[in-house]
Amino acid sequence: MNRTRPAMPKDYGVPPDTRGLLTWEHVTDRMTKAQHYWISSVDPGGRPHATPVDGLWLDDRLYFGGSPQTRRNRNIVANSAVCVHLPDAMDVVILHGEARELRGEPDKALAKRLADGSKKKYGFGVKAEDYYKGGAFVLTPRVVFAWSSFPKDVTKFTF
Repeated sequence: MNRTRPAMPKDYGVPPDTRGLLTWEHVTDRMTKAQHYWISSVDPGGRPHATPVDGLWLDDRLYFGGSPQTRRNRNIVANSAVCVHLPDAMDVVILHGEARELRGEPDKALAKRLADGSKKKYGFGVKAEDYYKGGAFVLTPRVVFAWSSFPKDVTKFTF
């Protein structure tokens, strides 16, 4: 992982040095504690589509689901490029990456972690074996932007 400043217009006041960059632990903490995540996908006509979802941040990946019939899930099956962000506009985490369906996956240990994690976080959840039926996705981030005191700590993580 590389941690730098993002390229932004000079008048935004982003410091030129790397003092004050956020840590990956800050991102992990925010993603783990978040109750909801905004998923942006692209529909077949090239138009953006955004929806809030429940999800779990495990092992530096975001797991989320929903009916395979949702526009969001159909979009992701056709085009894996997604953007995810948290609802807070002041303590920001934005992820860009690829999502893929877990159809036929995950292994039993991960399926149990997802089922147990969902039950603990939300008070409900699917059974571990339901993760094999489709509709569950995992986002692997490629680029992450974060800040809690813009522009002092604006940080870009690349993988």
